[in-house]
This record gives sequence, C-alpha cells and structure tokens, in this order.
Amino acid sequence: MLEIFQKGGPLMYPILFCSVLALAIFLERIWVYRGLIKQSTRLRDEVELLVRNEHIADALAICRERRTILAPIYVVALNAAGRSRDQIKTLVEEVGERYSVTLDRYLGLLGTIATITPLLGLLGTVLGMIRAFTQLAAQGVGTPATLGGGISEALITTATGLSVAIPTILLHKYLTSRSDNIAHKLEIHALDLVDLLAHDSKRL
Repeated sequence: MLEIFQKGGPLMYPILFCSVLALAIFLERIWVYRGLIKQSTRLRDEVELLVRNEHIADALAICRERRTILAPIYVVALNAAGRSRDQIKTLVEEVGERYSVTLDRYLGLLGTIATITPLLGLLGTVLGMIRAFTQLAAQGVGTPATLGGGISEALITTATGLSVAIPTILLHKYLTSRSDNIAHKLEIHALDLVDLLAHDSKRL
C-alpha cells in the first residue's frame, strides 16, 4: 500500500489530507447531531412540563442555562408568552433560522472535498503522463512495458481521488439528510411550545 502511495506522486498527499479531513468532519457531525437530539428532547420535556404548570420563570431559567440550539428559541417563545400564536411563531421562526445554520457547519467543506479530490487525482494523472512521455521523448525509444508502467503509475492518483470522492459524496448526502431531519424535529418542538404559550391557542 505504501509503495502504491509513493508511486502516485506528490499529489497523493493532499488527497490523503482531504480523506482524513472528510472523515473527521463526518465523525464530528455525527457526535454533534447525536448530542443535540438528546439535549433537545430532554429540554423539551422539562420546559413543556413547567409551562403546563405555569412556571414560566423556571422554564426560562433552565433554557438560559442550556447550550443547545433549541434553548434560545425557547427563550424567545417564553418571553412572548401570552401573545397570539402568529406573533410568537414569527419570533420563533426568526431565531430558528439564525441558529439552524449551525446544523450545516462544515458540510460545505465536505462538499468541496468531494469536488476537488477527483480533480486532484486527474491533475496527478496528467502530470504523470507528461513525465512518462517526456522520458520517452528523451530516450528516443521505449518498450510497451516501460510506457505502460509509467501510465499505470500516473493513473494511481485518479483512482485514489475517486476512491476518496465517492464515499465523501455519500457522507455529505447522509449528513445533509440528518441535518434537515433534525431541523424539522426542532421546528416541531418549537411549534408545540408556541401552542402552549399562545393565548388564542389556549381558548381553543
């Protein structure tokens, strides 16, 4: 494996770096998403119980202590308790849009890695082909084995770049789907609280 890596040329190093970075982003996002779901579910249960018992101040105190995306959204909703549903919903949506961006952190970088790694591989192949034909022109004569060996070495970077890009694309799609799913769940949690706090919802 090390021998193949060395034959690929200097562009194998940025491709390797991209693969390590892509894996790090994936693991970091999975860890963040898992923790976020647990924290948000726990916060929702605690806050809704307090609101049902009309302990708004206690609910606010809890939300201000928690470090999760849902907490500042709940703070805005709790501060607007007693207003109409549309008013609270508008405030919640404004804050939600601002904080939901953090769900997609690093996903743009992951998409960039998926785009540039095959291009790096292709560039390595082109440079390898140039070297192979330059040597052939300098020698004036060459065997098919010599030419074939140079071309096969040049193609290593393309194969490596594609080997990194394909799974990275799949990881990006998966994380994007997880992000959208979590954002939808947070929206549902927020709207459930809006229904509990709005004065016009309580009359229904």
